[in-house]
Amino acid sequence: MSPAPCVCMFLLLFLRESRVSFPLFFSSQCFLAASAEKQGSYPSVSILCLSLSLSLSLPSETHCKPGTKMTDSKYFTTTKKGEIFELKAELNSDKKEKKKEAVKKVIASMTVGKDVSALFPDVVNCMQTDNLELKKLVYLYLMNYAKSQPDMAIMAVNTFVKDCEDPNPLIRALAVRTMGCIRVDKITEYLCEPLRKCLKDEDPYVRKTAAVCVAKLHDINAQLVEDQGFLDTLKDLISDSNPMVVANAVAALSEIAESHPSSNLLDLNPQSINKLLTALNECTEWGQIFILDCLANYMPKDDREAQSICERVTPRLSHANSAVVLSAVKVLMKFMEMLSKDLDYYGTLLKKLAPPLVTLLSAEPELQYVALRNINLIVQKRPEILKHEMKVFFVKYNDPIYVKLEKLDIMIRLASQANIAQVLAELKEYATEVDVDFVRKAVRAIGRCAIKVEQSAERCVSTLLDLIQTKVNYVVQEAIVVIKDIFRKYPNKYESVIATLCENLDSLDEPEARAAMIWIVGEYAERIDNADELLESFLEGFHDESTQVQLQLLTAIVKLFLKKPTETQELVQQVLSLATQDSDNPDLRDRGYIYWRLLSTDPVAAKEVVLAEKPLISEETDLIEPTLLDELICYIGTLASVYHKPPTAFVEGSRGIVHKSLPPRTGSSESAESPDAAPSGAPPSEQPAVIPTQGDLLGDLLNLDLGPPVSGPPVATSSVQMGAVDLLGGGLDSLMGGPGFTAPSAVMPANLGPPPSGGLGDLFDLAGGVGALSGSHVAPKTVWLPAMKAKGLEISGTFSRQVGAISMDLLLTNKALQVMSDFAIQFNRNSFGLAPAAPLQIHAPLAPNQTVEISLPLNTVGSVMKMDPLNNLQVAVKNNIDVFYFSTLYPLHILFVEDGKMERQMFLATWKDIPNENEAQFQIKDCPLSADAVSSKLQGSNIFTVAKRNVEGQDMLYQSLKLTNGIWVLAELRIQPGSPSFTLSLKCRAPEVSQYVYQAYETILKN
Repeated sequence: MSPAPCVCMFLLLFLRESRVSFPLFFSSQCFLAASAEKQGSYPSVSILCLSLSLSLSLPSETHCKPGTKMTDSKYFTTTKKGEIFELKAELNSDKKEKKKEAVKKVIASMTVGKDVSALFPDVVNCMQTDNLELKKLVYLYLMNYAKSQPDMAIMAVNTFVKDCEDPNPLIRALAVRTMGCIRVDKITEYLCEPLRKCLKDEDPYVRKTAAVCVAKLHDINAQLVEDQGFLDTLKDLISDSNPMVVANAVAALSEIAESHPSSNLLDLNPQSINKLLTALNECTEWGQIFILDCLANYMPKDDREAQSICERVTPRLSHANSAVVLSAVKVLMKFMEMLSKDLDYYGTLLKKLAPPLVTLLSAEPELQYVALRNINLIVQKRPEILKHEMKVFFVKYNDPIYVKLEKLDIMIRLASQANIAQVLAELKEYATEVDVDFVRKAVRAIGRCAIKVEQSAERCVSTLLDLIQTKVNYVVQEAIVVIKDIFRKYPNKYESVIATLCENLDSLDEPEARAAMIWIVGEYAERIDNADELLESFLEGFHDESTQVQLQLLTAIVKLFLKKPTETQELVQQVLSLATQDSDNPDLRDRGYIYWRLLSTDPVAAKEVVLAEKPLISEETDLIEPTLLDELICYIGTLASVYHKPPTAFVEGSRGIVHKSLPPRTGSSESAESPDAAPSGAPPSEQPAVIPTQGDLLGDLLNLDLGPPVSGPPVATSSVQMGAVDLLGGGLDSLMGGPGFTAPSAVMPANLGPPPSGGLGDLFDLAGGVGALSGSHVAPKTVWLPAMKAKGLEISGTFSRQVGAISMDLLLTNKALQVMSDFAIQFNRNSFGLAPAAPLQIHAPLAPNQTVEISLPLNTVGSVMKMDPLNNLQVAVKNNIDVFYFSTLYPLHILFVEDGKMERQMFLATWKDIPNENEAQFQIKDCPLSADAVSSKLQGSNIFTVAKRNVEGQDMLYQSLKLTNGIWVLAELRIQPGSPSFTLSLKCRAPEVSQYVYQAYETILKN
């Protein structure tokens, strides 16, 4: 593959991510000239394209005569003075050839940066010509200078309109394309009528050009496009008979939809998807990319449709264009989520995905790098695709360093017990290379293999020891760093190598290696006879060491003292003095003081803290967080997949970018949790979803944007969150009056008066009203974030619900010695979508020893993820000092809504409808309350008594409550008069909430 496709691919990725209106009229010639259309957005790209465009033309327009040479380079070499005057004269010449030469000189001057705007009227006069080449050059000039000369650009409008009706379709297309590129409001008014005609032109070349023009016009004046009905015409073009018109219509609609996510322009359905798949086989490679990207945004209704789409997309994997291959891989990777792993087709698809990915690695290094970055994501998501292709990732001697490092990373990800011997032999070979950076990575890779494949750990350690024996300085230092990690993974297993490590102590000059060696000596001080001498040798140049080494040395000597107190008392006093009295580093000083106070006040506690058992390090510390990985899989073939960051992280003004995610897996544990699966034919928006399972929450929390939260619109308390989960199923809808029924929201509880006599009301023998509303129970504040964990900031708090509004009541105390300001708060995703409804308002800086009380309003429209426990809330609080993290448990009764009283007939029908296995029984002890007092107390927290009856001397309360996400919970409370113990039976379609509802009952009744 020549370098041109490589450049094309990078420019394509750049333009797609940067949200530039992308030209869709690629012919067999280089597409770089096309990007000149977007004048004003990326001038450097435009000028480059202009300089190339002189020798480019539309298909079948001009041809060089045999034997002639292209001599346009002469136009870029002139340095004459007074040139503008001469050009003006030549532009007004009567000779066509002289006029064309003059325009070429003007374009050349413009390309190299000269200001030739003074020639605007003269160049515009040259538009009235039958010469296609001259017309193209004039249009290029217009695109560049129309914005700076809007009044004069109007002069060209009549010619544009006339050219849009020219018999030559190339001229019609050229005219409408150029008008779309001239971003002048006055001209856009005249563009509408020619554009409408071109959209319905008989020639497909004109129609496909006009389709792109709609997207450009929408970028200039969205309201005008909507008023003129161009969007509807664009949608009609998806059914066009010409595949390239279809591709351009899809691309234009996709771009408009991305800049206006709420518009729902690409309302795809099985019929339109079938048309796109039909066009896919016949359009150009760039058209295929646009259609494949559109398919990737579609959500099939079931696994059968997903498989059908995969079967029709699979042939694109053998395409010569690598961008087409990656777009096809993206579609397949996304839809594979919906296929059961038990299907034969699933295994076939895995086998088909490997060869095209391997083929990408035979391209130029730049393309290889893009392919490898995408393969890195694919391997993290589905390592089974390439598990038998390890050899293709072996490094070649002439690979650039960036390709070598990517291959190395993928080798580690694919390493397993089956191929570890092969991998280690290869890595050992790499460690003898001349490229220092690559050698370091290779040595680290050996350590990662040891951590990942436990059976290979001994062989890896042996290989590292062999490398240490080479005495190559940087190899020895890297080996010591990774051996420290191996010790963390396999404690008390490979300590026999410590002696060999100690022999190389004098050769260590890099901070990371010195810190690693000090950690090893401190951790295994009891096994090293001269550990005190070794650490003392580091202590001699303490102030010259880096902070990393100083901190590690301080901890190591304290460990040594706790293990050998009689021999090292002087040494520990020396290091504590150096750290606390002679150091300016606050981190080092603070750690020194903590150790000093621990050792002087409670040596036993010091031993428990400093010598505590350490958690084992994970197998893969550099894996991308699962939710981010799923999002990046949806961006395969774009810059996001090269950067391994979502577009919002690097695209400026990313107003239209929405977060993408993979579809839920068919037959997964998540879908099994839902008691009511939607019928397979239901559209995606109507499929009830359950709470997603908990992922890598630390990653989520650390990546939170701690800016002020955006206040969402007020949401009725009865609206269903959590993906519109109807946990009472269709039965509730039908009983309450049809599938469209929505309970009216209510601020106050439903009418509690006596029911009409007769029917089921008599069966329950409901008493009269059950008391007045007394307010939801509020627990006393407890310390959530102690000051010692938050650099002096102490946070206490509780949760409350008052008149339908949830709030987090906080008490912030500054126990530090400096002023605190710039507070912000953010919640991690949680089971019920709790999120701040307003910013954390602290109007004045918090002075030392000052306390401020705040009530933070909450809503339940945040992101949802199933937590363990279900009511766990992870919080991040930021101030001018740092970001602090803590978690707390919120009482479930703050989520009980005011319209949670169920009608008696409905209660009885629903109780019978919920399976018996969903019933849970609990005992509430030490609660000496009467039935009426219990009912009244619970009603204050939105637990409503539907009916009350007496059975064999026991009071039976039948109660209902409803959570903010639409989950109904039904309860039967048995109260034996005179007994302080109650029996609570709970029935719910989501039985996992029963335990937390019981806790809410107990909390409310006992307080």
